[in-house]
Parts: sequence; structure tokens; C-alpha cells
Amino acid sequence: MSDRIAEPWGTRTPYAAGERWPTRVDTHLEEGLEPGDVDRWVQTASILHSNGDGMDIAVKDDRIVGVRGREVDRVNHGRLDPKDAFGWQANNSPDRLTKPLIRRDGELVETDWDTAMAAVAGRAKELLDEHGASSIGFYTTGQLFLEEYYTLALIGHGGIGTNHMDGNTRLCTATAAEALKESFGCDGQPGSYTDIDTADVICLYGHNMAETQVVLWSRILDRLAGPNPPTIICVDPRLTPVAEAAGSHGIHLAPRPGTNVVLMNALLHELVDNGWVDEAYVQEHAVGYDELTKQLTDYTPELAEEICDVPAADVRQAARAIGTAERLLSSVLQGFYQSHQATAASVQVNNIHILRGMLGKPGCGVLQMNGQPTAQNTRECGADGDLPAFRNWSNDAHTEDLAKVWNIDPMQIPHYSAPTHLMQIMRYAEDGSIRFLYVSGTNPAVSLPELRRIRSILSQERLFLVVQDIFLSETAQLADVVLPAATWGEKTGTFTNVDRTVHLSQKAVEPPGEARPDLDIFIEFAHRLGLQDKDGQPLVKWSTPEGAFEAWKECTRGRPCDYTGLSYDKLRGGSGIQWPCNEEHPDGTERIYEDGQFWAAPDYCESYGRDLVTGAPVEPTEYKALNPTGKAVIKAAEYLPPHENISQEYPFQLITGRTLYHFHTRTKTRRAPQLQAAAPEVWVEMSASDAADRGWEEGDLLRVTTPRGEVTARLRISGIRPGVLFLPFHYGYWDEPGGHEPQEHGRAANELTLTDWDPASKQPIFKTAAAAVERVSAGGGEPAAAPTTTASRPVTVSVPPTTGGPAAHVHEQLASTEAAR
Repeated sequence: MSDRIAEPWGTRTPYAAGERWPTRVDTHLEEGLEPGDVDRWVQTASILHSNGDGMDIAVKDDRIVGVRGREVDRVNHGRLDPKDAFGWQANNSPDRLTKPLIRRDGELVETDWDTAMAAVAGRAKELLDEHGASSIGFYTTGQLFLEEYYTLALIGHGGIGTNHMDGNTRLCTATAAEALKESFGCDGQPGSYTDIDTADVICLYGHNMAETQVVLWSRILDRLAGPNPPTIICVDPRLTPVAEAAGSHGIHLAPRPGTNVVLMNALLHELVDNGWVDEAYVQEHAVGYDELTKQLTDYTPELAEEICDVPAADVRQAARAIGTAERLLSSVLQGFYQSHQATAASVQVNNIHILRGMLGKPGCGVLQMNGQPTAQNTRECGADGDLPAFRNWSNDAHTEDLAKVWNIDPMQIPHYSAPTHLMQIMRYAEDGSIRFLYVSGTNPAVSLPELRRIRSILSQERLFLVVQDIFLSETAQLADVVLPAATWGEKTGTFTNVDRTVHLSQKAVEPPGEARPDLDIFIEFAHRLGLQDKDGQPLVKWSTPEGAFEAWKECTRGRPCDYTGLSYDKLRGGSGIQWPCNEEHPDGTERIYEDGQFWAAPDYCESYGRDLVTGAPVEPTEYKALNPTGKAVIKAAEYLPPHENISQEYPFQLITGRTLYHFHTRTKTRRAPQLQAAAPEVWVEMSASDAADRGWEEGDLLRVTTPRGEVTARLRISGIRPGVLFLPFHYGYWDEPGGHEPQEHGRAANELTLTDWDPASKQPIFKTAAAAVERVSAGGGEPAAAPTTTASRPVTVSVPPTTGGPAAHVHEQLASTEAAR
């Protein structure tokens, strides 16, 4: 048994490079239940992080009563993240939405489905008649199923014909997708989780894997505990568990927020200067190398020391490890994606692998990570604005091909300009051109930047707001119609994780009350709108998840994310399978871009790329001239200072982020007692030197302000670098009096963040705001309610350890080392 709150990564199962990762099956059931008490186990995978852990749901008396890791699954080999182990309890929460709600006289009141859907479809029809498709917008999540995203994309792009469709993947993985498109012409991760098993150097750029992908970090911890451990290089301004591991097994670089491009250019400078470049690979498989070397001339480690405040010697040490690695694996996440020059910095990670020829081989790959469990599907299926199956909206032949699949006129698919990204959708809603916004499975009233503005936009009388969710979130409280949805465990569908592994999640129990699967709701919406194809048949021709999956397979035929070799039957009972899976690769594909073969040919690629400074799309003729044979593209980046700099009035840099024990805006994890007890309230992190300079102590109540708002939180003196403040973004207002907005003081970190985004990926910037901080009152010896097991660990005083007790125990069944080998 293991207390998975106190020990989130569980018991170690060490293994050596080249060996198979041993299994460890984790199980957590309701108190008093044993595995033999379970009526049935139902196959699924995790919905509370992006790792894609294979799981089984325990059902007793038609209720979810626990979970068990799937021993056979290639992703987790039986392990569970704490959010996996405890988060399922949210399904049984008594405050689930069980009936549709409609606004009457300013209040949300219960109604029936016919009334609710008539209101939704009726208002959409009115606006389509009066203002056209551009008055309609969709904003979805990274937590639905593939079948639901594809159906939504068909409705929005193929039926209504709006260009205003995006997912909250814009907040966490838009840069992942854009960086891959810039370098390789297409989305899709080159690497595989199995590369951890053989890599001798593992770099984590702005990726606190220990908290965001707990089981994947367990895999690295097991490598570190075994023979021939890999070198770890961590880039992060906080002293995360990853940074601590790098301190003993590699090197930790803690740059100033907003300076990632300088650091990456300095690393690349050292690779070129020391001859750590696979010249033959670059010559044969890449374009753009000469431009990169010109750009790198002035980006010495000394310049990085000046701008990033990272010792030049440390930069050289990290570069040497990267440049002499035999098998290099890199992962990237929000520390790059949500920062200034997000795409430019992330592309430089790709450049390192191109220069070193470290792609498409065991232990050699890039994981431009996702932040959500089904973010990959949002992007693949076109529910984030892109065209389905990685088709290129700038390529007329791709639009025509998609129109054939959907049996509609190509001109019905909006491709006259780039898809509208979320922050622009909000601007259109603000100015009144978007009058209907359909939000599914996400909570922008807490997760978007500059919340005062977002609340104002969503509260406009002229905006008809539809929210489809499982709880009455802060956003749902502002809606005109609320549609109660079924969630994971209550419906069937598939989803794809970061390393392209497709899992089947089967229905285990009935949803509560009148809640319906998102797929069923979308299909009814399409039918009520009367959407048809060229032959007058219903545009959406399926009525079941499996029918939607089969249609999606045909949509992917011949495209990079080819699913044609998959089926529900093939996914049922065993492990997840990596796409592309087709006749050529019937068992899936572990890693892509072997032998320098990319999906970047001008007639095949998903994107021609963008200017990294302006975001302007590269013209097709320009791309064809640059890359006529579809090689990898090396893109140089010049450093530009952040748009909001520190000042005498706002002397700190504010960054936001996650904690291990919560997911997004806590609508699920707040309802899991073990997770909520581990991180019950917002806190603010500051370095020991900054606190000492001000005479502040652990637990003091501080007020953090930016030009946009304020947040009040207790001080945690942590290992963060001086001059930087950290706030977790999970804490909104639904569980406080007032519901959807602050009453006396702010609690949500996004009261403070700025309306600004990366020019290429359009991802909002959450990590370079200028902030001031003052003490409201002394803490009186009460510490901040921040976890002590993670990056928020205190560094100056004794604080009670974060534990879960018996209720947080997870049963671990370890395989013997010999059996694993």
C-alpha cells in the first residue's frame, strides 16, 4: 500500500537502459471494498491529464467504485496518477447537472430537453438567417472523445460554415502543434514514451513532468534508480522535482521568464561552435541551416548569462551533454508554450534534434507535450479550427478532398482565411459580431487571461451563450442555456494521448438524471438545424460512437494520422495502439520520421508555416521554393523582449501553472476529497531571498496586483528563482459565495494575466506579467495550504508534510524484476 498523496510517484521499480519497464498495477477502491467485491471492470484510460494511462473502472451495483491500472497497456504498465486514483469520485458527486437549464427573468431554471434544444437551435437559425455563419462561434475542450470532436467539426465547418471554432487546447497545446508544423510540416509527435527506456540524455524544457504527467515521470525515476541512469537537463525557473533530479543527475537551468529564445539559441550556438552537428543528416534531410548559423553568431553563453541570468558555464555544460548524447529525448510544455516567444523557443528544441540527427530512432525524439487528455484529438479532428486529419486550409486540393468525404460543396468549408483563434473569437464576441457562442466542456470564466474582461464579454445580453458541461461552473452560471452532459465512464469513445496512442473508453454506468453524451447532444443540434449534404441527406450520418469512429477512419485515409487499421474490436481488451495504423502498419507506429522521411511535402503538409515574429502565414509559393522536396525546416529565431516588463511599480515577474493534485479549474478534482485536501486553497510562491528582503514569513497573507486586477493568497517560500512569483491557476469561485466572480478579493490567477498571445500559435501568454506584491497581514505561524511534495515545497521553515492518510492508500502489485526482464 502507498499513500499516493504523500508519495505521488509510488514505489520504484528500477530498470536499466534497453530493458522493459517493469509493471506495477495500482488499484484504489471505495473504503471497505476489495477487488473481489467488484461486479465488473470496464476498460478506459485517464481523463484528468495528458499521459493517457490505461485503466479499468470498477463497477458495483451500477456505480463507479474505483479504478485499476491496466497492466498490459503500453503507456503506464499498470500505474495510476493520483488524479486517476481519486478523481473518479467526481462522477458520483451530488451536484452533477442532471437537467437542462434555461435563463428566465435573469435566473437559470430547470427545463426539459425539447425546450432547451429548441432554444439553442432556434437562436442559431435566427442568427444564421440574419447575420450568417460568422455570427456563430464554438469553443470546446481537450476532454471529450474523438468521435465528439469530429462530429462538432463537421457541424461547425461543414454544416454551418463558420470559421470561428477553437478548443481550450489553445491555452495549453496550440504551440505544440504550431512548433511541429513549423519544423516538420505537420502535427504529430515524432517520439514515443518508450524512448525513455533507452535515452541517455533527457531534456525537459519548461516541463514539470513530475506534476503534469506523473506516471511518465515515474518511468524516468525508475530509469534514474537503475543502472546507467540518463542525464537530466531541466529548464525551469522553479525548483521542481524535475529540477531536483537534474541537480543530482544533470543540470538545472533557471532562466528569467520570457528569455527562453536566448537560452535555446545559446545552446544551439554551442552545438554549432563545437561541431556537435550531424552535417550529413542536415544536408540530406533539412533546409534552413545556413540561416540558423547566421542568427546564432551573437548568442553566446555569455549573452545568455546576461539576459537569462543563467551561468554561462551551466549553459556550456548542458550543451555538451546534448551535443555528445548518443540518444537524446526532449519534452516541452507550458514553461515554453505559455511564455513570451512561445513558438520560436519551442521550434529551437526541434532544431536541436534536426542538427543532431536525433529523430526516428529508439531513444531519440521530441515530445511537444499536450496538457489535456484528448487535446491531440481536438487538433486532429478539426475542432480547434484546423481542418480534420491534418489537412491544410491553405491548400485548395485538401479542402476539395475533405468536401468529398463530407459530400458537400468545397466552398461550404471556410478556408478564405486562417481559422479564428480563441482570443479573436472573444474579441468578436466583445464587439458584437459573434452573437452565439457554444461552449462545451471548458470553463473560460476561470481559465482565460484577464478575467474581468472575459466575464464582461460572456455576460453581454446580445451574446447567446450555450454551455454544455457536467457541473454548474463559473461559465455555466453566465449561460442562457445549460446542457447537462455525460462524462468519462458514462459514455463510449476513443481518445489519443501525446505519443499518438489511441485508447478505447467504454461506458461503465448510466449518466445521472437526464444528462446525455456530448455526441448525442451535438447530433441532435445538427438535426434540429436541418444540416444536409449535397444529396439532401443528413450531414451527420451516424448515431453511435462506433459509427462516428468508422466515419473518422475514412476521413484519415492517406493522411498522416491514418486510423484505417484501427477498430473498436482491435482496441478492446488490450493496449492502446499508436497511429498511423493502416495496412502498411497494422500494429501501429512507435515513432515517426524514420530515415528523415517527413510529412512536409508542399502538396501533403498540414501547414506552410508562419513568420515567428509577425505570425503571418507563409505563402504556398514561398514554401514550395524553400522546401520543394519536403525536408525538415530549420527556423531561426531572434530574441525580442517581452511586451510587459518589470518596473518600479511592478517589480516582479508573475508566472502561473499547475499543481499535481488538481486539473484545470478543479471542477472534478475539487470533488475528490483526497485531492482537495492535498491542495485546498490558492497560494503565492516567492524566493527565500525576496521574502527575507521584505521581512516576510511563510503563511503571510499577500496581495498580488497587476494592471488588470488583484489576488490575495498566503505566502509559500519555495525554491523559485528571485524576482519571480508563482500562482496556481486552478482556483476559481464556484465553491465560494457568489459563484462566478470574486466577492472581496481575487482568488483566480487569471485576474492578473494579460490579453496577449504568441504571434504564430496564438496561444495566450500566462508567464510574463509584471506584478507588485504587498503584505496584507502576518501569517501568525499558519503556513500556506500548498503541497510540500512538489515544486511548492517550502525551503525555509518546517511545514507539516502533505499526506493523505488511509483514505489515500493505493494498492500496488509489483512485478518481479526478473519477470520484467
